[in-house]
Amino acid sequence: MIYHVLIVGILLPQTLAHPGFFTSIGQMTDLIHTEKDLVTSLKDYIKAEEDKLEQIKKWAEKLDRLTSTATKDPEGFVGHPVNAFKLMKRLNTEWSELENLVLKDMSDGFISNLTIQRQYFPNDEDQVGAAKALLRLQDTYNLDTDTISKGNLPGVKHKSFLTAEDCFELGKVAYTEADYYHTELWMGQALRQLDEGEVATVDKVSVLDYLSYAVYQQGDLDKALLLTKKLLELDPEHQRANGNLKYFEYIMAKEKDDNKSTSGDQSDQKSTLRKKGIAVDYLPERQKYEMLCRGEGIKMTPRRQKKLFCRYHDGNRNPKFILAPAKQEDEWDKPRIIRFHDIISDAEIEIVKDLAKPRLSRATVHDPETGKLTTAQYRVSKSAWLSGYENPVVSRINMRIQDLTGLDVSTAEELQVANYGVGGQYEPHFDFARKDEPDAFKELGTGNRIATWLFYMSDVSAGGATVFPEVGASVWPKKGTAVFWYNLFASGEGDYSTRHAACPVLVGNKWVSNKWLHERGQEFRRPCTLSELE
Repeated sequence: MIYHVLIVGILLPQTLAHPGFFTSIGQMTDLIHTEKDLVTSLKDYIKAEEDKLEQIKKWAEKLDRLTSTATKDPEGFVGHPVNAFKLMKRLNTEWSELENLVLKDMSDGFISNLTIQRQYFPNDEDQVGAAKALLRLQDTYNLDTDTISKGNLPGVKHKSFLTAEDCFELGKVAYTEADYYHTELWMGQALRQLDEGEVATVDKVSVLDYLSYAVYQQGDLDKALLLTKKLLELDPEHQRANGNLKYFEYIMAKEKDDNKSTSGDQSDQKSTLRKKGIAVDYLPERQKYEMLCRGEGIKMTPRRQKKLFCRYHDGNRNPKFILAPAKQEDEWDKPRIIRFHDIISDAEIEIVKDLAKPRLSRATVHDPETGKLTTAQYRVSKSAWLSGYENPVVSRINMRIQDLTGLDVSTAEELQVANYGVGGQYEPHFDFARKDEPDAFKELGTGNRIATWLFYMSDVSAGGATVFPEVGASVWPKKGTAVFWYNLFASGEGDYSTRHAACPVLVGNKWVSNKWLHERGQEFRRPCTLSELE
């Protein structure tokens, strides 16, 4: 239902707003099984109803034949004592039984199952979160609405389409966020699909209502007026559209009378930016981040590329790796990012995932002011923490990190396991605490995060890269590998070139686990230097 609210002289559609929410792939697969169970239950209910109707149908056919015969000679029929007895019996007993059969509710089992399963259903926040994920993917990977609507995404196994109603709902989600750019895109897509003859419950009037206002908010008064007139052709009595039409015509007449001023030019520029989907305060980093997520803008030159090598690494003659050294590859030079290949087995990955799944919860970040963990809109994933003492596999993985990096893991944070579903991301951030965040890791008492070790525990069909916008680097997920880099120089100063991000997963599902190693315990393993940037 759309309510009427008057703002700056124009009537606009109003909907309720919901905060964003994220659901992991693990939870989504559980919902698939839940829905399958409900479909089975529904089919059982349909079968029970069909059996019931079949019984009623047989009864009706039998009585139809009997009454047809009886009505031809009623006196002769009831003159037979058996017929007279059976008539009394039918009317006194059998019709009551039929009544009970007709009144019998066959839905009890289905309704009971539905009630039980409903507690696991997604809510409004989940639905809005999924819609926002689509909008996020649309921006990051430069996807047009038609491509998404037709399901033409790279790496998809199960193609799916968006109906006009789906597009309309996406437009409404954008509208509640005052995101008129995406409102226009998705309402426009819904309108095109309706114009192509798609049968839908949503009508063109409702779509045009939102679309005209979204276009107006982006400064295109001519188009807003045109769309409003189109709406009134379909519904001449539409109260809001009639009011908006008068307002638009008044504004246009006033603009024709007024001389264009400098402020008007600036307003036009801002409108143009908004129409392109670019905020007025658009940050260059965001653009670099999205380009790197698409595999564009990588700044590795051929000359620097020649200095990157692959090698076998024995962990400084560590006995565990002398006979079976680790395969190491240089991913980047500054900051130095190293990838270890075949460093975690499929069996170990499954154990880590199984340990993490029951305790996955919305991922948190350190609040620089309080030093405590809190959720943040820029990190959209599910995570869990695993201690080495709770499973020998986790302990073995921790020791492997220590053996290969030469750093003490006893002061490191627990192994964090994260699951990024479709649209899951972690926007540009530093792993280490800056000088203006002195209390970030105060509670741990182990100093700053000196280094990051990141396991990739799944391949990703599309998207999901780890990117470093400051230096133009992209590292793509590959199952069984891990990447490692230092967040701090040997002097203890932060390396700001390590600012990185986890790109949204476009298609598929991304599992990672990371170990943040801290300064304490590394004094003799990585001695401090006198030069600030060494």
